[in-house]
Amino acid sequence: MPMTTPTPDTALVNLLGLTRRQMETFFVEQGEKKFRATQVMKWIHAEGCDRFEDMTNLSKALREKLARVAEIRPPGIVYEGESKDGTRKWVLEVEDGSYVETVLIPSDNGQRRTLCVSSQVGCSLDCSFCSTGKQGYQRNLTSAEIIGQVWVATKRGGGLKDSRQRPVTNVVMMGMGEPLLNYDNVVSAMHLMLDDNAYGLSKRRVTLSTSGVVPMIDKLGDDIEVSLAISLHAPNDELRNTLVPLNRKYNIRTLLDACKRYLEKCPSIHAITIEYTLMKDINDQQAHAEALATLLDELPCKINLIPFNPFPNSGYEKPSRNQVMRFQQWLFERGYNAPVRMTRGDDIDAACGQLVGRVKDRTRRQERYIQALSIDAD
Repeated sequence: MPMTTPTPDTALVNLLGLTRRQMETFFVEQGEKKFRATQVMKWIHAEGCDRFEDMTNLSKALREKLARVAEIRPPGIVYEGESKDGTRKWVLEVEDGSYVETVLIPSDNGQRRTLCVSSQVGCSLDCSFCSTGKQGYQRNLTSAEIIGQVWVATKRGGGLKDSRQRPVTNVVMMGMGEPLLNYDNVVSAMHLMLDDNAYGLSKRRVTLSTSGVVPMIDKLGDDIEVSLAISLHAPNDELRNTLVPLNRKYNIRTLLDACKRYLEKCPSIHAITIEYTLMKDINDQQAHAEALATLLDELPCKINLIPFNPFPNSGYEKPSRNQVMRFQQWLFERGYNAPVRMTRGDDIDAACGQLVGRVKDRTRRQERYIQALSIDAD
């Protein structure tokens, strides 16, 4: 990333998205010492500061220089809502005027506060059961726009001054988009999440969720160590080809083999999280549970069961609670840890699969989806 001093025609460098190494490079190129990177990172991320003039341990001359060549620009807050269950959702405006959504989910009596972070404007995949995918795709988010979601949620929650009451205790890259198709920016943002001079989260408290971009799972294991979640949703290729079209390129066996390689590379990560959205009469029967248990037999994992969150004209239905419990019991009997993820924030459209934002869809997928719905209505 070139970091030369801007001219009147050059954009300011947004320091919000720079990793420690990138920040050190920036300061060296400005003729400053490397340790300035640590100082500024703490101001930005730990203090939630977005004005150089407030960075009191920097000289006035340095603050003035920074104001000429750089900025700290988080996404703008368009909407902030709180669900009756305590879930909070922010709609954030990013660089081109598009909107993305990020959701903070409290659990364990408020001791655990998990932030669901978006990686793309829309989604480049088209999973049939996800409303985000029906919005189409515009572009990848920058590292500043990704970490900016953590910055906003942390600041709105009171900041990091009291480490015992962190506003964000966990981050999951499970919002809008496929993180591994925005690899460099997502990895940079996750490095900031882990950095002690930024958010200081542990490797097990940052989770990347993917639909199965196999080559990038292999690369991820070489570049960073975080928890890994796989959006599986089916126990066989025939069904998964329908639910997750990416499976036609990287089938289940290829995907699970990549998961095993990831665990070998990342010794502090002891298991993969398997995400399985339950849809009535689609993938919620005993035969599906038995096949899933057999499929995952050699992979250290836990299975998160997610009752489908309805959205208009999806064509899928949510199973009954009794059916969800039966499916869970079938997995328990095969020795699996299979918690049911509670539906949170559905009254503010913040539940899993409901994030839509505002996308300037360059794929025209949203247009085709609306046309299809109109034809069906006729």
